Amino acid sequence: MYKAKAYSVASATSPFTSDTIPRRETTDRDVQIEILYCGICHSDLHTVRDEWNSVMPTVYPCVPGHEIVGRVTEIGSAVSTVKPGNLVGVGCLVDSDHTCPSCRADLEQFCPDATFTYNSPDKHGTGPVTYGGYSESIVVDERFVLRVPAHLDLAGVAPLLCAGITTYSPIRRWGDITGKKVGVVGLGGLGHMGVKFARAFGAHVVVFTTSPGKRDDALRLGAHEVIVSTDAAEMQRHAGSFDFILDTVAAEHDINASIAMLGLDGTITLVGAPDKPLPVSAFSLLFGRKSISGSLIGGIRETQEMLDFCGEHNITAVVEVIPIQKVNEAYERLVKSDVKYRFSIDMASLKTE
Repeated sequence: MYKAKAYSVASATSPFTSDTIPRRETTDRDVQIEILYCGICHSDLHTVRDEWNSVMPTVYPCVPGHEIVGRVTEIGSAVSTVKPGNLVGVGCLVDSDHTCPSCRADLEQFCPDATFTYNSPDKHGTGPVTYGGYSESIVVDERFVLRVPAHLDLAGVAPLLCAGITTYSPIRRWGDITGKKVGVVGLGGLGHMGVKFARAFGAHVVVFTTSPGKRDDALRLGAHEVIVSTDAAEMQRHAGSFDFILDTVAAEHDINASIAMLGLDGTITLVGAPDKPLPVSAFSLLFGRKSISGSLIGGIRETQEMLDFCGEHNITAVVEVIPIQKVNEAYERLVKSDVKYRFSIDMASLKTE
């Protein structure tokens, strides 16, 4: 076991402060990674502030971060997939049972014994829970280490490990969207990635937003059209015309208005996580044989597929790079949606602590 520098919070109301955390020594299947960049996900904020207590109570001290890009520094004797010096990524998962039906289907995110990158019981006994990427290093089973396209901007790659796979997976699973009319509700950390992926897959991409000021950004990111969802006439013009809609909004909103945009057999998939239930009108689904679904990140194989796709199409997240010392300020700005479109922490700044 060794000590690593990190930033942690001691309670739901505490600020981030400099800390040291335990990391296990590499076993034969492990990869030790020097963390170069770590994205800030909205779920980090929810966890740090214990806002998901009824589902996933937070254990303190908490070190969040599951959008990790780094360089391999050490490998175990049985590791064959990466070498020291390789650029790699770690997403939301660091272990699973490897034997359940979900794992056998490459859907480790649904494993009943999945270990998440932070705030998850630590099977190795290094600490009471796992500690995430707001740290100088991490040790991970090689089966959960992903190859990163070296030619991409690494700060922009980090959010692909959560925001990227969260939006890539449902779009990919829907089927061939070439030439289809695809809507993206919301233009934030998730939404801007949904726009990029839908456009790269050949869809006609339409962004729904409540902010007219986001029109230019949406078009610049790849949208063909932008609908201001508070404009009833504009919404009516597009009613019943969409094949697929990706809903990325994590706040309360009128999902029935989006369902009304779907055509026959259209689907809306939720990837945002509002903390209160969204009322759904049965008639909005019955007329048009429409469906509503949810999606949670992706398995390791699909996440690697997503990273390879991003390498081929030069796709990264739009990020604002910050030093770790500005993480408290970043969280306050995140609450206000004051970032385009994701924060990425330059972990080299931790070396100055």
